[in-house]
Amino acid sequence: MNRIERFYKIDQMLHARGVVSLESFLAELEVSRATFKRDMEYLRDRLHAPIVWDRSAGGYRLDGGHAIGPVYELPGLWFSASELYALLTAHKLLADIEPGVLALHLAPLQSRLQKLLEASGHPADEINQRVRLLSMSKRTLEPRHFAEVARGLLERKRLQVVAWSRGRDSVNTRVLSPQRLVHYRDNWYLDAWCHWRKGLRSFSVDALQQVQVQDSKARDVAASTLDAHYASAYGIFSGAAKAWAMLLFSKESARWVQAESWHPEQTSETLPDGRYRLRVPYADERELLMDILRHGQQVQVEQPPELRQRVADEAAALVKIYNAATPSSA
Repeated sequence: MNRIERFYKIDQMLHARGVVSLESFLAELEVSRATFKRDMEYLRDRLHAPIVWDRSAGGYRLDGGHAIGPVYELPGLWFSASELYALLTAHKLLADIEPGVLALHLAPLQSRLQKLLEASGHPADEINQRVRLLSMSKRTLEPRHFAEVARGLLERKRLQVVAWSRGRDSVNTRVLSPQRLVHYRDNWYLDAWCHWRKGLRSFSVDALQQVQVQDSKARDVAASTLDAHYASAYGIFSGAAKAWAMLLFSKESARWVQAESWHPEQTSETLPDGRYRLRVPYADERELLMDILRHGQQVQVEQPPELRQRVADEAAALVKIYNAATPSSA
């Protein structure tokens, strides 16, 4: 941790424990005695921290009777990327909620988030103006359907749904035992046991045209089984991995891709010439195919042959489209 983070850690330990020994500080801050001494001198002399050594207690403590001199105040500490994302996301979600029954209950939480954002020493409005969270390909949800899905999920009730399959452009009625709601790439998905297919399936919540909560109890599926089914392969498409894709990225594209995480179990290597080889497991190639095509000529599929052929077929179809006569302008 850097020096500013150590200042906050020292302050936190003193407020939480009352008295903290030198050995505890050195162990948790992971610094030398000399570094700790310099930090303590800076806190006392520059930031006016009322920290005293209590010989009888055998440690440092804050002097509660200290009231003379400048006010003690720690310097502003900026958030980590994950902290800022969490705060801004929560702040934005609350701001987007329409006035209703929750407004009164959420007002204190909104105020607290505002204060947390301002803990960095910058106005929350300024942070919201300067730091943006951009959604990509977000689809509109029917609020009533989402509420029914959530109710069935949390009350452990079965759902009767009318689901539209975009791939087949067909509609069918199913009975589901909801297991998990997943927010993935700015859209909501329902992981459920399908009593028609007698297996685990994923449903895009925005594609549910009707949702009805039933009285019958939902079938429970063990968390370990859900993780094995949904997390073992690439992307949102479920099922045990059927193959491993081996992708070879150009030296230029490698500068970006080698910093990305495509799957928790991926393996990779950087070749002597700067190219980057990535291996990821997949169960359904549709989403993986889209991500491969996103990189165009900067990537080639080395394995397996069937995935390589799918990419080649898609590329050939694109060539056919673009080699056709240019449509006349209106």
